[in-house]
Amino acid sequence: MRMSVAPKKSPTNLSVRTELVGRARKLGLNLSEILEAALEQAVREAERVAWVAENEEAIAAYTAWVEEHGAFGDDWRVF
Repeated sequence: MRMSVAPKKSPTNLSVRTELVGRARKLGLNLSEILEAALEQAVREAERVAWVAENEEAIAAYTAWVEEHGAFGDDWRVF
């Protein structure tokens, strides 16, 4: 049986509004889990934006080619 290994965590100092932290604690929210989920989403979005910017020229060239020649399978498509 394979045991899953928890990802390595890094202690980090953050500055968060005191009142917001207090409200979250009163509600029993796990700040680390919430921060990690939000940070994961922000990183993925930033990586997506960077990828699009890095590949903008190739995407434009492919789009132009498809506009001129059509997409693969256009002759067999029934919709």
